[in-house]
Amino acid sequence: MLDLLLALAVIASTTLTVILLMLPSRYLKHSPPKEGANNEPKISVQVLVLGDIGRSPRMQYHAMSIANHSGRVDIIGYKESTPHPGLDHPLITIVPLPPPPPILRSKTLPFIIAGPLKVLFQIWSIFYTLSYTVKPARWLLVQNPPSIPTLFIAIIICFLRNTHLIIDWHNYGWTILAGTRGEKHPFVTISKYYEAILGSWAPTASFTVTDAMAKQLRNKPYNVRSPIFTLHDRPAAIFQPISSADARRGFLERIPETMEQAANIMAGKTRLLVSSTSWTSDEDFNLLLEALCSYAASSKKLPPILAIITGKGPQKQMYLDKIAILKKVSKLRNVTICTAWLSTEDYATLLACADLGVCLHMSSSGVDLPMKVVDMFGAGLPVVGYGNYESWGELVREGVNGRGFVTSNDLASVLEELFSDSKGNELATLRKGAVQEGKRRWDEEWDGVAGRLLGLCD
Repeated sequence: MLDLLLALAVIASTTLTVILLMLPSRYLKHSPPKEGANNEPKISVQVLVLGDIGRSPRMQYHAMSIANHSGRVDIIGYKESTPHPGLDHPLITIVPLPPPPPILRSKTLPFIIAGPLKVLFQIWSIFYTLSYTVKPARWLLVQNPPSIPTLFIAIIICFLRNTHLIIDWHNYGWTILAGTRGEKHPFVTISKYYEAILGSWAPTASFTVTDAMAKQLRNKPYNVRSPIFTLHDRPAAIFQPISSADARRGFLERIPETMEQAANIMAGKTRLLVSSTSWTSDEDFNLLLEALCSYAASSKKLPPILAIITGKGPQKQMYLDKIAILKKVSKLRNVTICTAWLSTEDYATLLACADLGVCLHMSSSGVDLPMKVVDMFGAGLPVVGYGNYESWGELVREGVNGRGFVTSNDLASVLEELFSDSKGNELATLRKGAVQEGKRRWDEEWDGVAGRLLGLCD
């Protein structure tokens, strides 16, 4: 019996030793600096994006702001498109998450098998990367949504590595899911309470994109009691108004989407409209198509429209096919629609050169705001956007820097009203308001909220 107890004790102690040795290293705030580590930044932050880093502008701006204030940053996510050039910084390390194996991305396996395996792979890859690939950090900044599985993994990592968790609330995962499954779907209910429970007690602090969202998080079902700070999206420095007619003409003559109509755009004979879309059900592109068809059918004498649609997404081809049919049956008589995928620099310049921006974002929660509108204001571009949700008024002031609509008829009426004015007086008024709104920049907003919390700004 004694030999058995001794053997069990040896096995237990060995197992415990192995587990302890395998635990990820912890952030040691008060440890003395190692020899040769005098240049190690005092503040270190991991920024987690469960998505394409290059298509997550707010999280990229976080990383750049931290690095610009001499903090060390690991930005972790999928590297599918070209990241912002500002991430090429000596204090920023891009840590790509591995994509699922080809067999899980193909349609070889049925979804009922491939789906769960893909989630398990995702959980392991995030856990392993945060535990062993990157150095321990003082802060972990997590984008939400998606909340599954990131919030749960983030809590475990923060416990194991002695890291403080900040949730950056862009929206709610469960409301986005409800848009496709219905609010009463069992998985939506589970997702709602998963997000609410973990979000209520997990973070050291939370950032929100609107005051309305901060207010909601303090009440049921979230009941968040840790500090909540509103950090409004603001345009980055790359988005600037264009004041030189020569610069505007040069750009319009350079890119293929506008080169043939550059002279007419410069003369005000053709109106340049820009919309950025994710080509998903979250943004009803039919609203814009129907409005443009109504504009084309108007009996008023209206200038032609060149509409450039930027972005990538699953429904893009479906709408391209629909546009081709509308053109074939002459429903878009004086309207030209083309799509583009531009570099960050060219996209910013395109906004500055356009006459009007259109935002089709429909808030699933009612309390988020589209960053694309912020970018448009930064470029001095007035905006017409879907405005039937609570937080819209935090960004767009009717008749001052933009206009709102609910239906395609509303949008068509606004387009006719703004473009029928040959002198462009109302557009000029809205542009002036957009320039004014865009003057407060991301750096100024970030320094006063996130910079102070992270200990990087006074």
